Amino acid sequence: MKDFPLPVRMVGPGSQPVEDEALQYLEMPREMNTFAMPPVPEVADTSAMAKARDALAGFLDRFADWDPADGKPGPRLDLTSMATPALDIVNQVLGEGEVSIQIGGVSAFRIQESVFTGLWRVCAVDGDGQLAADWLEANPLPGVAIEAAQQAAARDLPAIDLPPGAMNSPALLAEIGSQIATRRPTASAHVINLTLLPLAPDDHKVLEAALPVGPVAIISRGFGNCRITSTGARNVWRVQYFNNMNTLILNTIEVVTMPEAALAAPEDLEDSRTRLAELIEWMSESVADAAAE
Repeated sequence: MKDFPLPVRMVGPGSQPVEDEALQYLEMPREMNTFAMPPVPEVADTSAMAKARDALAGFLDRFADWDPADGKPGPRLDLTSMATPALDIVNQVLGEGEVSIQIGGVSAFRIQESVFTGLWRVCAVDGDGQLAADWLEANPLPGVAIEAAQQAAARDLPAIDLPPGAMNSPALLAEIGSQIATRRPTASAHVINLTLLPLAPDDHKVLEAALPVGPVAIISRGFGNCRITSTGARNVWRVQYFNNMNTLILNTIEVVTMPEAALAAPEDLEDSRTRLAELIEWMSESVADAAAE
């Protein structure tokens, strides 16, 4: 087994705020991150650099032939058996992007977006918490995240005993249940904004019981951050936005296959194709310069 090749900064399932508990969140960035090309190592073994370059070039060829709009899974590059010197270079040039994902359950994963939007580093974790598989994947979101959310979710909301103080939660459950029952895969998201709704403490308890925390937790850092958590109901997500002062500014429930805030847009994927090609060209120049010395 190998150590995890990249740090994954996460808050996982079970991290939802609990009544009367102090909120604990990751440090917020103070500025919007902008793309910067990862540096090619100045001092690196030429053979390792060439192997890393060749692996990424092969991945780019498949990436260039893939159309996200056709619904087929994006290409993968298996890194599990890559030699350590070449893998170290891959780790450095991919860098760490703004989105992290943690998937719990029987099949656990830790996922980190690279600095190339829509290129994801996916690490599978075995029962002992050791790295079992490691790959690079191009996709709006890694397929394992969507699969885990779907497989762990029920098709109907559970029956809930409504406490005396429940005011608006019964109507919310009826709305969510109706959306689950009638939803089509291509339908746009149905968003319920809880921020301005008058919800009593018992309403929150009802929602927590009806929508228990699911196995998929996503955090996207930018201006403040966005936290997205799957629930125990099919296609129902909790989406919360925090500003740079750790203040919850928007609290929503989304009925959708995957919230748009979690997805890499088609134009982002196209931009990543271009930037990855530039990176590979730089790596080739480094290999050529080293060979000429």
